[in-house]
Amino acid sequence: MFESLGYLFNGFGIALTAGNLFYCLVGAIAGTLVGILPGLGPIAGIALLIPATFSLDPTAAIIMLAGVYYGAMYGGSTTSILLNVPGETASVITCIDGYQMAQKGRAGQALAICAIGSFIAGSIAIMGMVFLAPPLAEAALAFGPPEYFSLMLCGFVVLSNVTGGSFLKSLMMAVIGLIIGTVGLDPVTGDYRFTFGFTYLLGGIEFVAVAIGLFGIGEVLNNVAQTRELLDRRVIVPRLRDLYPTLDDLRRSIGSILRGTGIGFGVGLVPGPAPVIATYASYMVEKRISNHPDEFGKGAIEGVAGPESANNAACQSAFIPLFVLGIPFAPPTAVLLGALLIHGVAPGPTMLSEHPGVFWGVIASMYIGNFILLVLNLPFVPLFANILRIPKRILLPLVMLFCLTGMFSVNNSLHDIWLMLLFGALGFIMRKWRYEAAPLLLALVLGPKMEVAFRQSLMISHGDFALFLTRPFSCAFLAVTLLFLCLPGIKAAWKGIGRRLFNPEGGE
Repeated sequence: MFESLGYLFNGFGIALTAGNLFYCLVGAIAGTLVGILPGLGPIAGIALLIPATFSLDPTAAIIMLAGVYYGAMYGGSTTSILLNVPGETASVITCIDGYQMAQKGRAGQALAICAIGSFIAGSIAIMGMVFLAPPLAEAALAFGPPEYFSLMLCGFVVLSNVTGGSFLKSLMMAVIGLIIGTVGLDPVTGDYRFTFGFTYLLGGIEFVAVAIGLFGIGEVLNNVAQTRELLDRRVIVPRLRDLYPTLDDLRRSIGSILRGTGIGFGVGLVPGPAPVIATYASYMVEKRISNHPDEFGKGAIEGVAGPESANNAACQSAFIPLFVLGIPFAPPTAVLLGALLIHGVAPGPTMLSEHPGVFWGVIASMYIGNFILLVLNLPFVPLFANILRIPKRILLPLVMLFCLTGMFSVNNSLHDIWLMLLFGALGFIMRKWRYEAAPLLLALVLGPKMEVAFRQSLMISHGDFALFLTRPFSCAFLAVTLLFLCLPGIKAAWKGIGRRLFNPEGGE
């Protein structure tokens, strides 16, 4: 325990250097803006800013990109409350009571509680990271290739089950991501695979092109195809003196904030879009235990405090499996995994020993970033809200220009531009047909690692697949995978039995 605190103090020494402090500020502000802009989200924000980090050292780069992630959790509540349009998916639940509070002239109190709750939740969750990450890293050292393969396979299936869309469609996207990840050189033999004679494809499909295309260009095209009704709504901009909640608001919110923090921290440790799941779970808990459940949906402040605290706690704890296991359990951390690999940092059990400056520097920067966001979000909410007044005909071309210049700066290659535009068109079609892009991106990042672990396992066992079942952790992960694969069928069968038992026409 005390050893972890010592490492954390060293991390503060790294995070408080002028350069790292500046990039923490840049990431926090950029993340807030990304969260405020409807539909952009942390995935696209991180992907768009990866090229800007190429000239930075790994610690500064990850500090900035991590700031974008948790900053977007703060900023996403702004449009939910002011405009009833979630800035990112984790803020959907905030729309329910946040917008109703704004309609009653209490937008300032709602925004302030979001900022305060997010700060408390983020701070507690980061402390949990400090004490939980080192023992988990030691335990993970016992993992071999079979365990890593089974864990990654389990992550794919669980993520496909909880994205909120069709389970079959999510699995299809994951398989397509795995297929795309095989393009390039074979990681074991070095042979060419699926390059079709193009030297450009020898290095594989450019990850940044896929991420910016699916989430940046795809979102621009999706907005262009939509009506202007949402952007024509009047934005309710609170005055500075209306930002502060009353003592009664704080009294009613503190329990929700603490419960949301616990729920979010726990959910962030399991595969899936943790902030989204955490907000739903927190809202349902608050409504169930409330003494006045009839107020929910009509402007209950607990319906804002709990979910907003939960999504920030889940965002922070999601860094534990990324750093300790080297496996992203959420789509934004999958993009961060790509950024870590680009900067030559291999996350996993050895990260604490091989890159301690990056690990503890990033964690310490999260404390600093949370404080920066609290200071920014309280007095500057009216300024951020004014961004929503930028006309769509100006905002969307700017986003497109940013995508093009950012992509070209990666390799100075027009091939990357065309690839990005191709995946942008694919992202637009996927949105129209309700296919999830997150499983594809996650599979693209983890596919090569999963393939190497699978082939290493077979080399160890001389081709005996029983190895995956004879090792306890691997067998446990595969059992969970099988359970989630069968879950849709079990649900369908249970519903069928229920209809037969309780159908009045069935004579039961």
